[in-house]
Amino acid sequence: MNNIKIFACPTAEEFTKEICDYLGIEMGKINHQKFKNDNNFVQIMETVRQKDVYIVQTTKPPVNERIMELLITIDAAQRASAKNINVILPYFPYSRSDKKDQPRVPITAKLMAEILEAAGATRVITCDLHNPAIQAYFRINCDRLTGENILEKYFKKKNLEDMVIVATDAGSSKKAYKYSQFFNCPIALVDKRREGNDDRAIASTIIGDVTNKNAIIFDDEIDTAGSMIETVKVLQKFGAKNIYAGATHGILSGPAIERIRNSGIKELVLTNTVPVPEEKRIDNITVLSIAPLFAEAVKRLNEERPLGEMYEQI
Repeated sequence: MNNIKIFACPTAEEFTKEICDYLGIEMGKINHQKFKNDNNFVQIMETVRQKDVYIVQTTKPPVNERIMELLITIDAAQRASAKNINVILPYFPYSRSDKKDQPRVPITAKLMAEILEAAGATRVITCDLHNPAIQAYFRINCDRLTGENILEKYFKKKNLEDMVIVATDAGSSKKAYKYSQFFNCPIALVDKRREGNDDRAIASTIIGDVTNKNAIIFDDEIDTAGSMIETVKVLQKFGAKNIYAGATHGILSGPAIERIRNSGIKELVLTNTVPVPEEKRIDNITVLSIAPLFAEAVKRLNEERPLGEMYEQI
């Protein structure tokens, strides 16, 4: 690896270490601290002059604290004369606020893109954006990786028979169709309606056959798990044999863990784009590491090679 340094923000040290171990390099030395007046302070403890700097940050709550840590670290790298400042955000903050769908509301995902650029970032590497159109909010390079291949390979090893891929709503039907092509199995679609801004989703019926089948629900993220649990109830109502679920981002906020624990989900498979603490790793949750995928992206960017060919290697 030529001329690169990889630094971790405070909650991203484990993820960053996985990236560095994959690449065979040491993590960059950096000092993060908080003053008594609640102000953050960052000092990069080694030279980064004219180097390609990578800064890794998670969105472990509180999210706004993570954003401020990242912005200050970017500024520190810029003022230390880094050649390029690449931000690794496995889960892009505020990605669900991606459009003006109500009067007098912000498009916060676009605001995030503008703030990162203004701070000095020259590239953002993220994964499975809630809306792929968010890439267009950037005037700097934005590479969007995907956890689909990791989830596909995991479930393929389970050798499940009589599979059906379940789309939680019409909006996720295209993603479900892609998974169904990989597994060469049918899809089913849940008729779901969302009410207002309270994350409440009501599912009533299903289009397709799930009776006595191993149903797998794929989504980009699991937040409060309300939508997924409504889908599970419909699948149980229509006689699904076993219910599995997979998602790239495990936000797992609010009542999510209790809902999952008490649901009929046999196994929920997540990646570690968002850190999943031990107390949330209940028996029916499996966490896969996506850090090698980001490490391979860093390697290919350093070698000026395309990213699209790398998924078969992970």
